[in-house]
Amino acid sequence: MAGSDFRPVYHPAGHDNDLRVAVQDLRTGRWLAMAHLLDRTDGWGLWTQRTQVLAAVAAGSDVVQAWRSEEPRSVAASVMHTRVLVERAVRAHRARHPRTRELWQEAWAACRDTAEMSPADPVPWVCLLALALLDEHRSMDEHRQAPPALMLPRGPWGILAQVDKRDPHNREAYHRMLQFVCAGTPGPLTEAANFVHWASGSAPAESAVHLLPLYLSVERYRRERGQEKALDLHWVAEDAVRDAGHALDTWFRYSDLRRASQLDLNHLAHALWGAHRFGEAAQVFDAIDRYWTTLPWAYRTRDPADQELAMEVFLRARARSLAARD
Repeated sequence: MAGSDFRPVYHPAGHDNDLRVAVQDLRTGRWLAMAHLLDRTDGWGLWTQRTQVLAAVAAGSDVVQAWRSEEPRSVAASVMHTRVLVERAVRAHRARHPRTRELWQEAWAACRDTAEMSPADPVPWVCLLALALLDEHRSMDEHRQAPPALMLPRGPWGILAQVDKRDPHNREAYHRMLQFVCAGTPGPLTEAANFVHWASGSAPAESAVHLLPLYLSVERYRRERGQEKALDLHWVAEDAVRDAGHALDTWFRYSDLRRASQLDLNHLAHALWGAHRFGEAAQVFDAIDRYWTTLPWAYRTRDPADQELAMEVFLRARARSLAARD
């Protein structure tokens, strides 16, 4: 797939073939494949990842509600119901919809109910972290708790601790926390940098938490509006090169790439390419195969909303990296 006719595709399921089948079923208004998939999903990390993808697809329909009506005692259906309510509330907040507060309250109550129904599940608590972003003024006590270490800001640390108790270093939970910290920092992202350093400091080798610095680097670049600078010094700075290498040598070398987030793989390939570590970037492009994501490539263009421009950057980076390796 190194030829000029190679064209990547986007799919929320990535390499997860079973999830892809369930997503297709959802899009046609059916829930049975989703129910069967979740019934045989092992491990909280994969459970979190799959429910997040399914909720993003199901949020615009009543498929999950139909499932709950058919199987009112299904815990998985209740978890998905909560996921969908949270997804709708987050979207409403993003669009500044007048019903945002109502949807937020409904989703918050569902999180608490599902947490009681399924006490070992980290997802209701991950969902509460997602909803914390809606509290822009940090008016809720649970969103301004004292941090577990110096140099960290106040925030929903109790909620994060509940996730960690159930699934230590849960990928989505730490991303939600990073988003919360970044949202409260209009200027330099010093507190966010302290957070990712603290988070990755205790994460095991295979944890996707080690990629958080790469996301933070992209957020810095986005805020600086450093678009279309293919050789921008931002990406070859000592910290950026070190963070890319660290993510490669810890997460990429040790994790099960069949279950890896496509966003994580694309961020790592982007970071290694930007750091001029082309041969190593080629290894990550091999793992990506044809399942690309628009971000972070879109931020290296003159118009981040133009997917074709983002694909051009992705293909250019891929071709350069494969050529260096071959």
